[in-house]
Amino acid sequence: MTKNVLILPGDGIGPEITAEAVKVLNKLVETDGLDIAMEEDLVGGAAYDVHGVPLADETMQKAHDADAVLLGAVGGYKWESLDISVRPEKGLLRLRKEMELFANLRPAMLFPQLASASTLKPEIVAGLDILIVRELTGGIYFGQPRGIRTLENGERQGYNTYVYSESEVKRIAHVAFQAAMKRGKKLTSVDKANVLEVTEMWREIIDEIAPEYPEVEVNHMYVDNAAMQLVLNPKQFDVMVTGNMFGDILSDEASMLTGSIGMLASASLDKNNKGMYEPSHGSAPDIAGQNKANPLATIMSAAMMLRYTLGREDLAVKIEDAISKVLDQGLRTGDIMEDGMTQVTCSEMGDAVVAAL
Repeated sequence: MTKNVLILPGDGIGPEITAEAVKVLNKLVETDGLDIAMEEDLVGGAAYDVHGVPLADETMQKAHDADAVLLGAVGGYKWESLDISVRPEKGLLRLRKEMELFANLRPAMLFPQLASASTLKPEIVAGLDILIVRELTGGIYFGQPRGIRTLENGERQGYNTYVYSESEVKRIAHVAFQAAMKRGKKLTSVDKANVLEVTEMWREIIDEIAPEYPEVEVNHMYVDNAAMQLVLNPKQFDVMVTGNMFGDILSDEASMLTGSIGMLASASLDKNNKGMYEPSHGSAPDIAGQNKANPLATIMSAAMMLRYTLGREDLAVKIEDAISKVLDQGLRTGDIMEDGMTQVTCSEMGDAVVAAL
């Protein structure tokens, strides 16, 4: 049965990197019997320029109807002066919220060929394989009330609400525990329970659920210490689970352990494993349209789509093996370039992965 995939290239380098992922998927359709139909639409600033909103209702409906969504990136200098209610990022947040994509999986895996591309010593990062499970539809990014108000003394005050319900914490905890069961059976829950009551409750709930997974070793870590430990001794981690804001920051930090944020894929899943897949980096407007971007995170996001939503683990592995072969050939985009390697463009990297397939 044909699966429908909605492609949302978005802004900045988004169209360039998604084009390379689509190229890879089309190759698998041609050679490996991948049965998908792809349709493209607008999101972010590109949607605002056409529709006056960062995500049209018709596009939102397409996302609901699709089996999976592959997204590039949103945002850029052009739209920074817009009212916050219609900025490009609001389109991405709407997709996550209305599709109920509460579980964000961000693997930080270091290809051995890139050990020296990391800013940390190779012996610190070699063999790195972390999965960060981030709660995606709650926390301070969505909490109400929020806004900017003027106080009686005329001073402006910005305010946001950090809130989680018990059910929200429980469902992301189960995702993390189940992921740990399939990996190294070690789970680190990251919070700030010494300061924030929300995360004090988070910690309590993790401990309440832990007995359901007796094989998983559980430990708790304050977010500031976790940020330090990711740099000091990253290989101590297997699966990390945390809330929306902490996960946003820690996953970007973890990406640099792999040599470049251009190597970090992500999956955002609902309770039925329907998902939206996107690279963890932004729209990089400074290099947009220059064919310089690294498409590998987007291609690996497509591999995650095959693994988690489309049920083609075989093809996910095939893509990952192809990327490894390309790196063995010494091909590098600018962000992971090293002495003695061959620098290639975004499209050339995509072509190389297709050839390796």
